[in-house]
Amino acid sequence: MTALTTAESLRGTPEGLLWEPSDRWVRGRKDKVTVVDSHHPVLVWEPGVPVPLYAFPRAEVREDLLRPAKNPPTGTHTGSQIFYDLEVDGESLENAAWTFPAADLADHIAFEWFRRTGKGLDHWYEEEEEIFVHPRDPHKRVDAIASSRHVQVEIEGTVVADTHNPVLVFETGLPTRYYFPREDVRLDLFTPTDHHTGCPYKGTAAYWSWAGEGDVPPNLLWSYAAPLPAVGAIQGLLAFYNEVLDITVDGERLERPVTHFSKKLP
Repeated sequence: MTALTTAESLRGTPEGLLWEPSDRWVRGRKDKVTVVDSHHPVLVWEPGVPVPLYAFPRAEVREDLLRPAKNPPTGTHTGSQIFYDLEVDGESLENAAWTFPAADLADHIAFEWFRRTGKGLDHWYEEEEEIFVHPRDPHKRVDAIASSRHVQVEIEGTVVADTHNPVLVFETGLPTRYYFPREDVRLDLFTPTDHHTGCPYKGTAAYWSWAGEGDVPPNLLWSYAAPLPAVGAIQGLLAFYNEVLDITVDGERLERPVTHFSKKLP
């Protein structure tokens, strides 16, 4: 086996990429066609991007489905060298795959994920479990813990949630999220929207927007009706973006955190 497949720690490249091999069996499909079937995937972190992606040895990719990109983009993906269009069952997906110029990853191909960018492969699996949006980061934890803290949420001076039975979600790299029982949230002050997001750690979330006045971003309240088993404690509970409203925990008003959600809520 090569050093690439046996390395056990993060490595860097001159282009600013971080990478490490994974022992997971990863498959990627477009509709019912398996495009990637890899026992030697590599996790890659691009500079300034908080989540990883996978790159795969060429031998574990259906290269017969790839064509040199007709309209390769510029300024996307760190040091991207070659882009490919993917042709499956008569459909062509522009710039669905690419390579990195980094010497360590020269023989690997990365793919877009449909649930993340709106293009690329639409079904991904680690072992027999389907995953969504992006690979799960092995250096990240997500813990959902029941609590008895007193947590309140205010929007434009109105208390919209008040509980002594929250579930706290501690997720590496993000502020603590406070999940409320529905009976402790003034849902009558919110309007459900058709917006949904997917998370590889928690599942698919539905959203509500503030129905009152004020400069309040949409889709600031969400819930997971069927969360993944690891965070089953949040099922049906409701959470808010700390970044755009006021949360008080045990009498202490929290500062609004600054994250990538601060300027662009979903």
